[in-house]
Amino acid sequence: MGREFLEVFSEWAEDYDTFVEGNDVQYRAVFENYEHILDEIVARSGEHVLEFGIGTGNLTQKLIDHDKQVFAVEPSAQMREQAKEKLPESFIVYDGDMQRYPTPVGVIDTVVSSYVFHHLTDNEKGDVLKQYIQLLPKGGKVVFADTLFISEEAYQLKIEEASNLGYAELVDDLKREYYPLLQQVQTAFEEVGFVEVSFQQMNEYVWIIEGEKD
Repeated sequence: MGREFLEVFSEWAEDYDTFVEGNDVQYRAVFENYEHILDEIVARSGEHVLEFGIGTGNLTQKLIDHDKQVFAVEPSAQMREQAKEKLPESFIVYDGDMQRYPTPVGVIDTVVSSYVFHHLTDNEKGDVLKQYIQLLPKGGKVVFADTLFISEEAYQLKIEEASNLGYAELVDDLKREYYPLLQQVQTAFEEVGFVEVSFQQMNEYVWIIEGEKD
């Protein structure tokens, strides 16, 4: 899922939870309503979940708490170590990413991620959606929470706003990673066969994206 960003993931690992708690002013708007975002993913998930990019395990723990069976994948060794601190001792976090990952054990009815999909290029986004729709049974779903923009103008405006506020790190992130436009994401989902593709905005940056296999 953008292995070129592994260094960034590793740098974030130790302090990631302080970011999501809103303790860094640069990223406060990005992580606004964070707990509600994760709860919304859980509410839309089935019983057998494949989670990509689990980070420090916040969504994973919520899924487990709701009796979901979770097959967890994370490319960063540092993030996996942080996740192990809060997840059940016997729980396995597999080394992998959204493109290359171990074969999940058993049936998977939902594929989820939070703050991950934008690490893929547009072509890679389409490629992984092809994988997931083949993996899922009829009625299975993809549920992502991720940053996207409704237009190129909206994207550029956010960069300008962050720059004017002196948020240099946020500006670097916005320029470096592959933040998509809403219409691009909808098209990518629909082209591989997902139906009932929906978007729910959760804060200034993040939307819940959901698509179902017909």
